[in-house]
Amino acid sequence: MATTADFRNGLVIEFNHDLFMIVEFQHVKPGKGPAFVRTKLKSLTTGKVIDNTFSAGHKVTTARVERRAHQFLFKDDLGYHFMDSSTFEQIPVQEEMINAPQYLKDGQEVDILFHAEQEKVLGVELPQHVVLQIVYTEPGLKGDTATNATKPAELETGATIQVPLFINQDETIKINTETNSYVERVK
Repeated sequence: MATTADFRNGLVIEFNHDLFMIVEFQHVKPGKGPAFVRTKLKSLTTGKVIDNTFSAGHKVTTARVERRAHQFLFKDDLGYHFMDSSTFEQIPVQEEMINAPQYLKDGQEVDILFHAEQEKVLGVELPQHVVLQIVYTEPGLKGDTATNATKPAELETGATIQVPLFINQDETIKINTETNSYVERVK
């Protein structure tokens, strides 16, 4: 058991007969009335994000979640296949359980969340930033950088992302997997 004072980003709680991860929280103490905690909770089974308000001191049941390092192997009809880095055991995972499947490439390291008591897969988290190569993009014209203009670029994984005009084909870029956005060019 935990209280609202124990809330932190990434904490997994049991709420409404489901497992939710706290994405964001804010303690509020209004001038009049009791204190409360506003939260954004992400369901680990459906992926939906809901807003909920808890009164201060409210008790919640926490779930024990383990992060285990796995390596992405391949994708087929059964889903995405990952191998445990320590036991070499392979497990298939459905696409909806992966936070950014379009950026997965062979051999990439990811964290898989497991419910500790049930040994059930709750989700797959890619690193916050991934480095990928651009396979195709239109050439940028000199002098087009006066505005914040972007153009589509196809990545080595088949995904398409918006990049600044000065980025060219065969360059390597860093991408934020949480916001699906270009971060910087990698040399």
